[in-house]
Amino acid sequence: MTAHPIIDTMTQTLQTPFGATSTSEEVLAGVNLSGTRALVTGANSGIGIATARTLAGAGAAVVLAVRDVEAGKTVAAEITQLTGNQDVTVGRLDLADPSSVRTFTDAWDGPLHMLVNNAGIMALPDLTRTPRGREMQFQVNFLGHFALTLGLHDALASAGGARIVSLSSNAHLYSPVIFDDLDYRFRPYNPIGAYAESKTADVLLTVEATRRWSGDGILANAVHPGAIESNLQKHTGGMQTPPDRRKSPTQGAATSVLVAASPLLDGIGGRYFEDCNEAPVVDERPAPFAGGVARYAVDPEGAQRLWNIATELVS
Repeated sequence: MTAHPIIDTMTQTLQTPFGATSTSEEVLAGVNLSGTRALVTGANSGIGIATARTLAGAGAAVVLAVRDVEAGKTVAAEITQLTGNQDVTVGRLDLADPSSVRTFTDAWDGPLHMLVNNAGIMALPDLTRTPRGREMQFQVNFLGHFALTLGLHDALASAGGARIVSLSSNAHLYSPVIFDDLDYRFRPYNPIGAYAESKTADVLLTVEATRRWSGDGILANAVHPGAIESNLQKHTGGMQTPPDRRKSPTQGAATSVLVAASPLLDGIGGRYFEDCNEAPVVDERPAPFAGGVARYAVDPEGAQRLWNIATELVS
């Protein structure tokens, strides 16, 4: 019997049969992705590997978009060995370098059914800007993925139904996008604040992508994967989350693959999911682990404004 999502009458959010402890394999059990193609950025570590492996295990052709191609090839070989899927390939992508993103998108050929914008950096201790003057977390976490998404529009549109997954974080609750000072030229630099802004931007991307592109058969949603120990915490002294709140990589990847490929989300876009369910919109930062997406992160006007600014910045 096929499970169906329901609408929580209290929060008016979409709820699925899955939750915080569900694994990516459980979420896609019985789902056949043969004939589809997926791209996962940052797929040579952490939940990126688990996401790519699960999609490949369900039959999708998967491209691992990574900075270190040799490390990516090792991961691709491991995924093939574990899943039997021979169509797992690697492409070089450096989200900090606009020319690398452009080279990647220019070389892409054929349809793309699932784009998982998974790669990211967190809490750089010192203010770092790219040669073009962009604050590095905003560049890697948002602008690089925005340029990638924009450059792959035609491939997504040609899929006849495509999904974009934008990896955000509950850290977005610590800051909206400060439109008038994206690169910390006037404010004191704050490592967590900069990370939070980039993660808010990742949610806004999905709101506006859905508005603009749903007519092309493209839908986008954002996800908070949860607390997973990975290289992401290298600047924060390791995991700060209590052990009972931590997830394994496959549990962390569960929400990503749900949004990317589950039939439970057919026709759903412009929303924010955590623990495999849509999060309620909140107007103040909730208590720790209470969950929720800030209203400013799903604001349609903010999403349009950011899209227009980002288009200028990546041109």
